[in-house]
Amino acid sequence: MALRWSAVVARRKSLIKPVHKQFFGTSRPVKNGEFADIVISGGGMVGAAMACALANNALLRDKRIVLLEAGKDTGEFVVPDQFSNRTCALNPATVRLLSSFGSWQEIEGMRCFSALRMQVWESCADAMITFNNSDMSEPLAYIVENDVILAAIMQALKSKKDRVEIRYDTKATAFDLPGSGDSEEAKMPYVKLTLNDRSVLKTKLLIGADGTNSDVRKASGFHTINKDYDQSGVVATLMLGEGVSNTTAWQRFLPTGPIALLPISDTMSSLVWSTTKEQAKNLQALSAESFVDAVNDALWHDREKNAIAGRLLDGFKNVLNSVLPADGEGVRQLPPTVIDVVQNSRASFPLGLTHSSQYVRPRIALIGDAAHRIHPLAGQGVNLGFSDVACLNDMLTKAVSCGADPGALTHLLQYETERQRHNVPVMLTIDSLQRLYSTELTPVVIARSLGLHAVHSLPFLKKFIMERASV
Repeated sequence: MALRWSAVVARRKSLIKPVHKQFFGTSRPVKNGEFADIVISGGGMVGAAMACALANNALLRDKRIVLLEAGKDTGEFVVPDQFSNRTCALNPATVRLLSSFGSWQEIEGMRCFSALRMQVWESCADAMITFNNSDMSEPLAYIVENDVILAAIMQALKSKKDRVEIRYDTKATAFDLPGSGDSEEAKMPYVKLTLNDRSVLKTKLLIGADGTNSDVRKASGFHTINKDYDQSGVVATLMLGEGVSNTTAWQRFLPTGPIALLPISDTMSSLVWSTTKEQAKNLQALSAESFVDAVNDALWHDREKNAIAGRLLDGFKNVLNSVLPADGEGVRQLPPTVIDVVQNSRASFPLGLTHSSQYVRPRIALIGDAAHRIHPLAGQGVNLGFSDVACLNDMLTKAVSCGADPGALTHLLQYETERQRHNVPVMLTIDSLQRLYSTELTPVVIARSLGLHAVHSLPFLKKFIMERASV
């Protein structure tokens, strides 16, 4: 996989080729239509957060903003007794964004849980690394169900209904886009959307937040890099044994993929197990008792230990211990014992990487999974999307404050540059980790074990990693 900055730099020197018209479905173009300054396509967590951020932007108070959501309005959200099997680990930057428009306060009133510590280790050696803030006084992340996050954002957004119009059961089925060249369509100062009810909506800026299979991205002709990991992510809600202080997020790397337990209550954790597609199917078919046994086995077994790597790691530890003082924070803890799985909580989804080589073109910007999708092993996917929201909101603020057109390329390119400088290294790192831990070759096991323990022994390096994961 190659995510090259040269391609990004080169495109600055010439505008993207025009993509004047793309159709999805059988919609019929209409000559006239209504106008909105900004249209957001996609009302998931990231798209709704984008609408909420814009609605609370004082400099955009005179702008008409429309959010297109293909799903139905589900009405007032009531927190269910049973936990959802899809959760996110929200970092401090995301919490700050959600707090800025009142959604975090809504989440706290619904349901969330703090992860104060994280322990990562593997099955082929005894190397591990732990992360926690000093005295464990501040959470590393908050584990929140996807449904709760979206409901909290929508609740905050509905309080701004005078600023943002939410259109449910609505999606664009055809796009007329401006671009380069001398044609009349290429020079039009707006994007024209034909909606599924055959009405037309024109906008100065179309924000694509419509997920991995983004119609906005496809219609705009963005080049994408795709990688199929040939893996599935198995999720479930687990019940833990008694006597557990459930404030640690656990992750163990297996040759078939990582398994992670994220705390969601004092006695329950959310499972995210990345494994082969065949094993994922088998895990889905197991009885509840056998599934619990499989989870405990994945967390506890030592049959894949590499004896050579173990001896070299022990010697390396002795050398480091003689020159580096022990800080007491890296004491290995035993993972919890799972005693049950919540009925009907098991599910699976395919894992892959998608990255759009560009995030913007004239009057188009991509955010969230429409721009990038990564492996869930670091729990950074939705956090990257929320950071896109914060950055694009800042760039639009700058554009409007100096009287610029929000859909012009000048400030949109600044958004693209800033986000790709952050997103691309994160994606490369996570993809490299996925490949690094997917082998049992002795030289690789030795190298990664010594490297992991070296990082674990250097507090300043761990602090740097935590700081990077928090922005």
